[in-house]
Amino acid sequence: MTEQRDAYVEKLKLKLDEWNTRIDQFQAKADQVKPDLKAEYQNQIQNLKAKRDKVQEKLNELSEASKGAWEDLKAGAECAWGELTEAVKLATSRYK
Repeated sequence: MTEQRDAYVEKLKLKLDEWNTRIDQFQAKADQVKPDLKAEYQNQIQNLKAKRDKVQEKLNELSEASKGAWEDLKAGAECAWGELTEAVKLATSRYK
């Protein structure tokens, strides 16, 4: 069970690294937009960072969880992950 948990956590860490790169790309783009759009970009980036931080928190909990508890925590991590995924997709479609 520990191996399964560790593999799951590692998979999510790799995806989180990808999302961090995407957030950095949004930030770079926000730095180049007109001032009237900059606040909207910054709000979206802050939203993404908050969701990312929530996923990171869930990953930390999963990493430290006992064999019995990690399955319960996995559901919370997947929920947070889904929220981040949707937020990134929305930002990507809005700010192409």
